[in-house]
Amino acid sequence: MAAYIARRLLQTVVILLGISFVTFVLLYLIPADPARQIAGRSATAQTVENIREQLGLNLPFYEQYLRYVTGLVQGDFGRSYLQKTEVATLIASRLPASLLLMAGAITCELIFGLAMGIVAALRRGSRTDDTLMIASFVGVSAPQFVIGILLLYVFAVKLGWFPIGGYGTFAHLVLPSVTLGFLGAGWYSRMMRSSLIEVMRQDFIRTARATGAGRAKVLFRHAMPNAILPVIAMIGIDIGLFMSGIVVVESVFGWPGIGQLAWQAIQRVDIPIIMGVTLVSAFAIVLGNLLADLITPLIDPRIKLR
Repeated sequence: MAAYIARRLLQTVVILLGISFVTFVLLYLIPADPARQIAGRSATAQTVENIREQLGLNLPFYEQYLRYVTGLVQGDFGRSYLQKTEVATLIASRLPASLLLMAGAITCELIFGLAMGIVAALRRGSRTDDTLMIASFVGVSAPQFVIGILLLYVFAVKLGWFPIGGYGTFAHLVLPSVTLGFLGAGWYSRMMRSSLIEVMRQDFIRTARATGAGRAKVLFRHAMPNAILPVIAMIGIDIGLFMSGIVVVESVFGWPGIGQLAWQAIQRVDIPIIMGVTLVSAFAIVLGNLLADLITPLIDPRIKLR
């Protein structure tokens, strides 16, 4: 186990270095000029050049990247060009909100998705199955902002059950979590349905039924531990996606997470923040996959880590 974790952590370092290099190259090649963004439209060419020199943007690419990686190894993510604050501090201030929203969204999509998938699998070929699969297709196809605005209009404006936006209480968390959960539940329901149907055809399920085990026992004790394994892998991926891919939902609901921070940085070409959020999100994806791999053998002891 220790050797496996050490090897995966070493792979993580290599992956993060590769992601940092690719991201840095893309940001270096974009036509937008961060120095011009900082100086303003009315600034003179000399002023822009002075800012570029102060930030090191006039250096060759390899020197800029080497300076960034050197600081990164020392735990320095750099300083925001416009906010004049350490990127690590900005991310740390937004991270709790993103983690809270991520936990709420994953909880909602698991509740909706697993329930829909189990019912659809048990009623395979029925109208219930068709209805649930159509609903899951709508869920994975609907734009995030449409679902978010619709929920806001119905439950915040018309019914007044929840606040229109903001952050700080459980009521503020419900609508953005349900929005993300509804969108993700479609994937989980389809995966759960396919996996459960496949498991229910296996010989050990027929054996369990032949021994007189009830339907609930066969489902939850024998079938579910095997059928849920692909879902666990999806959760690991979602951890990283929710860290950075919820920009639209955070904007609609005024949620102060790192997704909104990244969007603001992209608009302003604030490269240190973009790099910092990208690396944190990449680390979250790798960490989520590692946790999923470590949890899987606990559910099914037949699976060994190699």
